[in-house]
Amino acid sequence: MGDLLGSRRPSPRARLRELLAAPEPLVAPGAYDALSARLVEQAGFDVVYMTGFGTTASLIGRPDVGLLTGAEMVDNARRIAAAVDVPVIADADTGYGNAINVVRTVQLYEQAGVAGIQLEDQVMPKKCGHMSGKALIGADEMVGKLRAAVEARRDPDLVLIARTDAVATHGIDEAITRARAFAEAGADVLFVEAPTSEADIERVATELRGVAPLVFNWAEGGRTPPLSLERMTQLGFSLVIYPIGTLLAATAGIRSLLASLKTDGVPSLAGLPAFGEFTDVIGLPEVQQLEQRFSGS
Repeated sequence: MGDLLGSRRPSPRARLRELLAAPEPLVAPGAYDALSARLVEQAGFDVVYMTGFGTTASLIGRPDVGLLTGAEMVDNARRIAAAVDVPVIADADTGYGNAINVVRTVQLYEQAGVAGIQLEDQVMPKKCGHMSGKALIGADEMVGKLRAAVEARRDPDLVLIARTDAVATHGIDEAITRARAFAEAGADVLFVEAPTSEADIERVATELRGVAPLVFNWAEGGRTPPLSLERMTQLGFSLVIYPIGTLLAATAGIRSLLASLKTDGVPSLAGLPAFGEFTDVIGLPEVQQLEQRFSGS
């Protein structure tokens, strides 16, 4: 847990690299704020994925179409990283500009305490990877941005994930070509977004095996076929993200409670944590211990 007085656990960045090197895929549920990140950690997962889709929805109640600024995303990443002890991988969209903007973006995310960041090759303003109407920058420009990102990080353990959305705009061949170029530019992990068939997923896994660790985006309700964890293990994916399941679950829960309140005049609390249980979840016992420790009595 992200204790108020800090943790003496090993570096989350070194830990993330260790987890990515394991033979089994690293499973990373999405978190959109500090509370959802704490719940991911309390559920026993080894890493938190800060979703840009969920961050946009939770902060401004809007779709993921490039409306948030880099500063807003970094602020959310900082709060999430401070709330947990496990490594946090944060969506950094396009880097919010050209290669020079990427330099500052990488440094700000690094200062925020995340263990890894994800950069993509869309034109800004970007769109969620499973929406239509995307446009990409040239491969050479993205290579330059990744080279800038590599040189910008002060901690060499910060994991750089390079994502290409070329499947939707140029096809699977171009996506694989771009991924190879991104690895040569220094990306630590490769992310081919939104393949639409299992055959294309297999091509990505086969042709990029050994080039760099690979991400599988198990986007809930998205364009990519949902594979079993066993199948993703067979294909050799190193990181599997489940970006918006927590957001969808929260939305369903809130809707249900509000519907009961509207219909009955009182909210239905069935299945909800009790007040005391919830305060335990968010760390009240630690606060009470610290109050006693520093009370001076």
